[in-house]
Amino acid sequence: MITHVAFYAGWPKGWAVFNLAKEVWSDGEGDLPYEDEAMRAHAKSMIFPIGQPNDGYAQYFSGKSFLAPISNTQVGVHNVTFELGCRNNWHIHHAKSGGGQILICVAGRGYYQEEGKDAILMKPGDCINIPPEVKHWHGATKDDWFSHLAVEVPGEETSNEWCEPVSDEEYGKLK
Repeated sequence: MITHVAFYAGWPKGWAVFNLAKEVWSDGEGDLPYEDEAMRAHAKSMIFPIGQPNDGYAQYFSGKSFLAPISNTQVGVHNVTFELGCRNNWHIHHAKSGGGQILICVAGRGYYQEEGKDAILMKPGDCINIPPEVKHWHGATKDDWFSHLAVEVPGEETSNEWCEPVSDEEYGKLK
């Protein structure tokens, strides 16, 4: 309902309502199942769930990540959460037509980088549109947890190619 109202009232007001709803329906401090204080604080900073450990894709991540499906119909939308310092490997979203990915930062701070370009610092509310066939990676900063909604753009003959990890040297140069 909130997203439908946001179309008419505007996204800034819509996001404000998400935060208000989070306060109204938030779990008490003891209700969150996370022992790690930083993880608990991060979970309380957003309306979407952190989800389960991302074990199915762990081989493509440096560090721990978590995955929470938000929608699996019409368009796939998942909340992906990265512990501090975690990042995924370089990868490419292939498509014959259409395809690609959209990232919307919902909590914390993280990076997005396309091959051959400088990394972009992402903060809550930032949106990155990734066309198909662009080699890129995304992940948390060294000192902050990071969550983004990953929106799968529909297309024909889509696939994902996982490439090499982001080197510690490359990552270490980011501020």
